[in-house]
Amino acid sequence: MHCPLLDQGMKPGKCLTSTSTGDLKKACEVTLKIENGNCKRLIKSIHLSRPEDYLSIYQSGCNHDCLKCHSADFSKKVNGNWFSNDSIAKIAAEYSSYVTVTEPRSRATMWHADDLCLHCGSCITYGKRSPQCPNKLEPSQVVLSPQGFGPARNIVAFTGGDLTCNPDYYARVSERIKEHTNGKLWVLIETNGYALTRQNLEVLKASQVDSYWLDIKAYDNKVYKKLCGTSNTTVLESVKHIVDLEFTLEVLTLFIPGYVETDQHIQIARLIANINPDIPTSLLAFFPTYKLANNRPPTFDEMLTSYSAMKGEGIKNLRLGNLGVFAKTPEEQLKIYELQKNE
Repeated sequence: MHCPLLDQGMKPGKCLTSTSTGDLKKACEVTLKIENGNCKRLIKSIHLSRPEDYLSIYQSGCNHDCLKCHSADFSKKVNGNWFSNDSIAKIAAEYSSYVTVTEPRSRATMWHADDLCLHCGSCITYGKRSPQCPNKLEPSQVVLSPQGFGPARNIVAFTGGDLTCNPDYYARVSERIKEHTNGKLWVLIETNGYALTRQNLEVLKASQVDSYWLDIKAYDNKVYKKLCGTSNTTVLESVKHIVDLEFTLEVLTLFIPGYVETDQHIQIARLIANINPDIPTSLLAFFPTYKLANNRPPTFDEMLTSYSAMKGEGIKNLRLGNLGVFAKTPEEQLKIYELQKNE
């Protein structure tokens, strides 16, 4: 398959994917089929995910090869079943029938799930709310899914692997989802941003994609290439394009000791603040995995230092994530809760 990025003067991503025979082939050749207007995508699973509280479509094949990938068993390997656009749209339509929370487009993010539910299931299993419960949902709005308790929000997300370098696929499947659900579901793409050029974003805008969860893995281009195998130029540029085209946007980055630390978090926060300081942003704690299995996670103090530094750049909506990785004691967890309760 011809790489569409070449037509825009870009290099293909780090997209070699392992097949069942052990061969390495381009992800778009082995996990995506577009023939005579018909599209099929290799999908590992589709289910209501936590803590995102939306229908997640876990894709095989990716245009990055991240050292910290937590889905390499299917994003870097041919792994899953083939789903046509219509079959995905029908699953989305079925999901829309048992949505329990209808969000406005401006909240079509993972970030906004945090203020609705703790996902503890206390209101269901014990008949009483947790002391920290946001008190925004009725127990009838909390449902059980493969990853635990929480609401079912009116969002369908493409996650896992990322082939937005082939925007026509996402455009076509998004249009089918909108048709099958009468526009009841927002379409979110969780993405590394490598292929989110202005041209590709305009294609996706026309097809009614609604929002992006943009993972800025590093600000320093050399570090980014070491982590992911590609340049991050389009990733950083995409923030302004996404905002200009009036998509909903949330940004996340990680604290990876030895790779992405406070100095880069400051630059990422500055980039966001200069475009729109209200963009929801998450700073996640890295946990050892994949090719960084021997790398340590950040400490409590390191996470708080970066959090304070990013807030100091003027971003207004910042949260810490993967709390269990760095907040080990009840006292540390309470401090994070108090720090963010009015966010």
